[in-house]
Amino acid sequence: MSGDRGFCGAVDEVIRISRAALHFWEEPCISGTRGSGTVFFSYCSLKCVYCQNTEISRGLAGADVDVSRLAEIMLELQERGAHNINLVTPTHYVNHITAALDIAKSRGLTLPIVYNTGGYELPSVIKKLRGYVDIFLTDYKYADNEDAKKYSGVSNYVEFADEALEKMVEIAPLKFENVEGCRDDNTKQEIQIMKSGVIIRHLLLPGKLVKAKNILKRLYNKYGDSVYFSLMSQYTPMKNFGINNGTDVSKIDENLLKPVTAHEYNRLISYAERLGVKNAFIQDGSAASESFIPPFDLTGVLKS
Repeated sequence: MSGDRGFCGAVDEVIRISRAALHFWEEPCISGTRGSGTVFFSYCSLKCVYCQNTEISRGLAGADVDVSRLAEIMLELQERGAHNINLVTPTHYVNHITAALDIAKSRGLTLPIVYNTGGYELPSVIKKLRGYVDIFLTDYKYADNEDAKKYSGVSNYVEFADEALEKMVEIAPLKFENVEGCRDDNTKQEIQIMKSGVIIRHLLLPGKLVKAKNILKRLYNKYGDSVYFSLMSQYTPMKNFGINNGTDVSKIDENLLKPVTAHEYNRLISYAERLGVKNAFIQDGSAASESFIPPFDLTGVLKS
């Protein structure tokens, strides 16, 4: 029914966006040197108790726009030099997004499209994105549904994530491109920009090293070097835990009140090396900071 509000909180008639801007904190092959043209959608189908972006996941920040405006936003990001269009938490707006992409492409949009998701996806939705999405930047959060229910409020995460990931890998084979002048500021090495492919992200949670290893082993054994892994240490205990989420996190897991230790993360990296993982991105400790969370202040959302 028109105007209904779904489980994630979104209304079906409009698209709620909190920020649309160049973003430089994704994996190097996504951000490059000019930035990823990132569109942050409000609302989310997961209810993670440790969410860093509760302002937008609960729809507290954002403005409502229509499909035509979303198409304009994509074109504006292309004009600003973005390497790609990066759709963050897009699941509940897939129909709006494909319609906007049809409009934008008819008006000259040529950039790769990145589908940046928490991994809790219907395979039928991913199948619908063939021909629209070039890159899947997907989380794989949990080794089992017990943790998925405990931390994100869903009891079938693993099954959905597995089936969706299979479809993503089928749709988006790895492909990179050298871009003139795209070099790392520190090393001066050339950065290749991803044009197609799948990056599987795993955010290491405090006290979950064994389960992180299980995820990595299972997915690497299945997909090998046909995907990239992004092993993330940026878990950030937020000041508003238990306020914005409406949950006393300490009663769920006291470990969530502290950051991931360097020892835990280094052990995960060492394990990846022993497995033989070649295609992987890792982080340094500075990523675990609230300062890396962008302001959801409607930048780039409304017409100027």
